[in-house]
Amino acid sequence: MRIAVVSAPSRRRPPVDYVQALAKGMESMGHRVDVIDAWTDNGMRLPGYEYIVIAAEPVSFFSAKIPEMLPKFLSAGSGIGGKKSAAFVKKEGLRSGKTLINLMKAMEKEGMVVNWSDILFNAPHAEAMGKRIGA
Repeated sequence: MRIAVVSAPSRRRPPVDYVQALAKGMESMGHRVDVIDAWTDNGMRLPGYEYIVIAAEPVSFFSAKIPEMLPKFLSAGSGIGGKKSAAFVKKEGLRSGKTLINLMKAMEKEGMVVNWSDILFNAPHAEAMGKRIGA
């Protein structure tokens, strides 16, 4: 399966270790995985993937907001309505559960079908979750 892993960290920086571990877990199951940075890419490539995974972080320790560029990134990818997807949030701060809900709402607003969501604690946990996608 062709999978896009969208990295949406709280600020501009290269994809972090848990995103790479998530992609590594999916690749170990035989999937073709591309990591896309939501800060530098524009979402136009998303319709070409069979499955879309969003890995986000809360904006701050006390906030439940997702990064402001993520809804813009998703809306640029026209044709993603009906795509199966997964939502993952890095466990940071006090309101990770609410951040996950906000992420899923943004994805569902664009018509994506979120069939899996979870909070990621560290890189080994992310790799284990990646092995379950598409299995």
